[in-house]
Amino acid sequence: MKVLQVNSVYPLWSTGKITHDIHTVLLQKQHQSIVCYGRGPLIDGNGIYKICTERLSRINRAWARISGIMYGGHIYSTRKLIRIIQEEKPDIVHLQCINNAFVNIYKLITYFNKHKIKTVLTLHAEFMYTANCGHALECERWKTGCGKCPRLKQETRSLGIDATAYSWRRMKKAFQGFDKNLVVVSVSPWLKDRASQSPILSGKKHEVVYNGLDTEVFHYWSKTDIRHQLGISDNEKMVFHVTPNFTGNPLNLKGGIYVIELAKKMPHVKFVVAGPTFGPAPQVPDNMIVLGSVEDSTRLSQLYSAADITVLTSKKETFSMVCAESLSCGTPIVGFQAGAPEQISLSNYSEFVEHGDMDALQSTVEKFLDIQFQRQEISDSACAIYAKEVMAENYIRIYQQLMEE
Repeated sequence: MKVLQVNSVYPLWSTGKITHDIHTVLLQKQHQSIVCYGRGPLIDGNGIYKICTERLSRINRAWARISGIMYGGHIYSTRKLIRIIQEEKPDIVHLQCINNAFVNIYKLITYFNKHKIKTVLTLHAEFMYTANCGHALECERWKTGCGKCPRLKQETRSLGIDATAYSWRRMKKAFQGFDKNLVVVSVSPWLKDRASQSPILSGKKHEVVYNGLDTEVFHYWSKTDIRHQLGISDNEKMVFHVTPNFTGNPLNLKGGIYVIELAKKMPHVKFVVAGPTFGPAPQVPDNMIVLGSVEDSTRLSQLYSAADITVLTSKKETFSMVCAESLSCGTPIVGFQAGAPEQISLSNYSEFVEHGDMDALQSTVEKFLDIQFQRQEISDSACAIYAKEVMAENYIRIYQQLMEE
């Protein structure tokens, strides 16, 4: 079997790592595997293609801001990708996260549809069925055709033109009739339910496959000197927060402001934040340690293991690698209800309260800090679910079923 994956990055960030993990397992199982990606550094490897230059991506992004159409343009890189597919002749094309200004999604889906290319589409966010925003939040215009977008600038970065209705119609047309050769995979039941309601993806075959991680890295570290490095004593409680952007802006979807407020309410607890600061550095209390970006996965895993709990304050998540990583490292999760996290997390070792309810969040954090959890037990249970090998096997099953059909 020959599989060609397409993702915006490789092997960076969560989707880049997922793409890499599937690629690695396919090769280990003697399958042929090709990866095409658009952004980031050039990777020198057999079967690895970068299809878009950073300069072209910037030009396309500027065009999108002027036109209001995020997923159009990209003529050169889309043609290059199609040419690679024609040359490689894969049995399956697996589309991962294909936003990030490197490919024309409408033309690509139309091509696959027209030429009956067997396609697996993994939804890591909502843009493939909203045709616009990555997180629709409370808005339901994606069910009826978009237009008059209430979050136009934040979601499309348009300079003024509202082309959301046009983008929606174009995406719907691209997927029309694309049924027998397409499987839509959501990374959580919550996301699958929403995708199934979309006029763009309704009537397609839908599956759920949890995101996977490297359990040789993300596991419980029973002994680590991370706490001492941070100046946290053994008898102090430690709460960990991991985020792609840490900010005190109350509009930020990752909710860093709630972690800051929680730390102020609990001065007897040490709060440790891993993630790059986004915008002006927020004012934080004395009991909060802001580490900045932690690129080393082993160190991140040890930080999870050193913490008593991990706190998640996102407004919406389609999966939450933070939950999977934390639980695999033996650390319970407390957070706000955000859609997918409360579904994919281990119920015995996690609890989620209504978003924005700080009293309930503080109460639950304090309750979990008083519980003596069996950390190795949590880790073993989580690793059995979130291992990259489990994820890859689930995708291989879907590939094989699609080929048989």
